[in-house]
Amino acid sequence: MKLKPGLSAIVTGGANGIGKGLSLALARKGVLVTIIDFSEEKGKETALLIEEENRKFYAGSQLPLAQFIRCDVTNTRDLAAAFQKHVQTYGGLDICITSAGIGCPISFYKDETDGEDSWRKTVRVNLIAVIDCTRIAIDIFQASGRPGVILNLGSASGLYPMYADPIYAATKGGVVLFTRSLVPFKQKGIRVNVLCPEFVETDLASKVNQEFIKSTGGYIPIEMVVKGAFELITDESKTGKCLWITKRRGFEYWPTPEEEKKYLANPRQSKSRSSSYNSSSLVIPQNFEKIVVHTLSHNFRRATKIVRTHLSLPVQSQHVLVKILHAGVNASDVNFTSGRYFKSSDKEQLSHLPFDAGFEAVGLIAAIGDSVEGLKVGMAIATMSFGGYAEFMLVPAKHILLVPRPDPEVLAMLTSGLTASIAFEKAARMKSGKVVLVTAAAGGTGQFAVQLAKLAGNKVVATCGGQKKAAMLKELGVDRVIDYKTEDVKTVLKKEFPKGLDIVYESVGGEMFNVCLNALAMYGHLVVIGMISQYQGEDGWKPLTYTGLCEKLLAKSQTVSGFFLVQYVHLWQEHLDRLFDLYSSGKLKVFVDPTKFVGISAVADAVEYLHSGKSIGKVVVSIDPTFHQQVAKL
Repeated sequence: MKLKPGLSAIVTGGANGIGKGLSLALARKGVLVTIIDFSEEKGKETALLIEEENRKFYAGSQLPLAQFIRCDVTNTRDLAAAFQKHVQTYGGLDICITSAGIGCPISFYKDETDGEDSWRKTVRVNLIAVIDCTRIAIDIFQASGRPGVILNLGSASGLYPMYADPIYAATKGGVVLFTRSLVPFKQKGIRVNVLCPEFVETDLASKVNQEFIKSTGGYIPIEMVVKGAFELITDESKTGKCLWITKRRGFEYWPTPEEEKKYLANPRQSKSRSSSYNSSSLVIPQNFEKIVVHTLSHNFRRATKIVRTHLSLPVQSQHVLVKILHAGVNASDVNFTSGRYFKSSDKEQLSHLPFDAGFEAVGLIAAIGDSVEGLKVGMAIATMSFGGYAEFMLVPAKHILLVPRPDPEVLAMLTSGLTASIAFEKAARMKSGKVVLVTAAAGGTGQFAVQLAKLAGNKVVATCGGQKKAAMLKELGVDRVIDYKTEDVKTVLKKEFPKGLDIVYESVGGEMFNVCLNALAMYGHLVVIGMISQYQGEDGWKPLTYTGLCEKLLAKSQTVSGFFLVQYVHLWQEHLDRLFDLYSSGKLKVFVDPTKFVGISAVADAVEYLHSGKSIGKVVVSIDPTFHQQVAKL
């Protein structure tokens, strides 16, 4: 739903606090707002402020530019009458926000009354009234035949225990699960979501121990709450979603897909993450081609060769046969062919030969073993198992990742996208309001890093080489692009960012690592996800010595973290789902290098092209460009 003049909204508890902030933010978009609140004085004051905001949108209009209705939300009859008055005034309802809430001032085990300070009153205001408002709003939406959005105000206290006020936590936990259980209403055009901020500076929060609030990172600005609310209101893909907002970690949807798997009866089938294709066109040949490493060398072309292999059926019981459509090219392909990832002696490394090359691919399931559950022939999948440079590939079923489409853009989300997403969360522990530098930012993983850092509410700086790459990064919203071919990175960082960089996402190594380390701020995090400048050359990867590293880190309480994707396999599906959600909603762009590499024979060319420094975005090899199918229609 796009916020625009002509829409109308009801906000309960809109006279102050979060409700007031959301009411004014809606008015700035031209939305006509009715405030339902028990406080008449504050309600009328807020209504006047809303009128001022709306005046520029409704010059000459006879409609009330704001409306305040005094109402106790626990009085079901009065509450229903307030909703009806809004509908009569504005001709309908588009948005309902339930923001009314109170704390419980008396310990529940000492309270046997049912008065104004009773814990029962807290339950009626915080939970029962929310259910009533949701019910009434749904009735209005259905009667009018118009789509609508309901945003219930939960709390971070509904996600984890609040020892000081267990009744408040219980009511907010009830709001969260109540909202998440209303997904089926999406079929009727009604979306219900819940917003769970941590502490916002309100009268209610002022009663909480302030030292505890400081320990969580302090108060969340109302602007963050508004941004989160608007995301849930405007994003049509969000229904039954719970958005958790913290000062420490920014925006997070809860529970994660990984948590959902714990209660879904069949996670693979229930998530509907994979499209099904017409399996009758999946011809399984007797032989297929693949690339194997036959000698250890940092020169990919020299180390590999194309071999023809017999394809035997039936497939092993716990395995899946995948028809590869697209394979991804990575800088570390040359480390793999040199045996760098085998932790053994030279003699032991040679014993691994020959082995299959390629880290990632997308394709379709061509056959399945008899013990495989939750997968079927024709499903679109991704795999991050060794052997992606092949026409067909046998993969253990447990290593299959479900994807909506087997496209190059989805392929780019694998090694490249997952590295950025998981590294920022686990290694950098990224928050909002920071200065984030991404090196080699126009590459496969850099493009994801700059966008994820921006989406988290940070100022993003990026390095690249060349005008085309710089233009791409500006299109992605980077605040400051440093083209090292025309500017000195060290000079720019020292002059424009004298306080230093809070987070560095570093993949270049060598001198660039030194420059970034010296530009790191107090308490800064530098995450090493690679060192592409050291991968090149006949002798391969040469470790470097960084003199004084320990002293620098100690002096400013800084952190340097290494990140290797294979050690986070348990997070792949969760983060892949998250990336595709961002992509499908238009919040994430994916650049695939336009240079065409077609067939197994083009893989070596593609690897050399990546290391030439000319690539922009993700380099992809189309293993079978002739395979074009439409998604099977239900």
